[in-house]
Amino acid sequence: MKFLKIIVLIISTATFLSVQAQKKVDQQTLTWIRYYAVFPLNDDWAIHSEIDNRNFVDPIRENLWVLRIQGRYRANKTVEMGAGITYFNVNTQDPHTDLDFSIPEYRAQQDATFNTNFAKITFHNRFQLEERFIQKANKMELLDAFSFSFRMRYRLQSIFTLFEKENQNLKGIISDEIMFNFGRDYKKNTFDQNRIYAALRYQFDPNIGLELGYLKNFQRRMSGVDFYDRDIIRLTIHHKINHKMANN
Repeated sequence: MKFLKIIVLIISTATFLSVQAQKKVDQQTLTWIRYYAVFPLNDDWAIHSEIDNRNFVDPIRENLWVLRIQGRYRANKTVEMGAGITYFNVNTQDPHTDLDFSIPEYRAQQDATFNTNFAKITFHNRFQLEERFIQKANKMELLDAFSFSFRMRYRLQSIFTLFEKENQNLKGIISDEIMFNFGRDYKKNTFDQNRIYAALRYQFDPNIGLELGYLKNFQRRMSGVDFYDRDIIRLTIHHKINHKMANN
């Protein structure tokens, strides 16, 4: 019996080492700089938009940029829903390779977010569905075809106040988000990625805030066995455009 256990252990160890040897993990460092604007229409409805530019650090090279707009509806203090569209322009996923063209992605998204308060901490549970249309390409050019997939995302985020005085406050943010792909072209990477995030958000004006955080992103590539391991510093400018400011 002991001999059998030793054989099983040897086979399991060999299999594990074989899988590890086949897996390739590319470590990358990036900066994400984002402008996030909110235009409230009334107490329940608002338009959210953002511009996001993502760059590699070593060597310095653009990864991609993003335009996103969505409408959001607050049903009550607990439930919030949103729907919108997004455009991605992907320059390269490898800072050592810069193609002569960029790959576009068109995306629709819908989400439902459930908010709860516990011991002065606000928890946000967000369930999001995306419909992704990514233009296909080879190493030379874009092709006249698109891949389509659904992506499911779940994010648990907590926000807590560290300092508050009049119209100023400092808040801490911790979140974890996991994503899964569903589509004919994505059978090898059903698990897409996991994002762990920690940040500080300083609201120095009722309408302007700055958020600086660190995001750990572990993402499976199309091959199904290769991964990106990304360390990301993200800076966000939060801007609330109220009716009085818009009319001035």
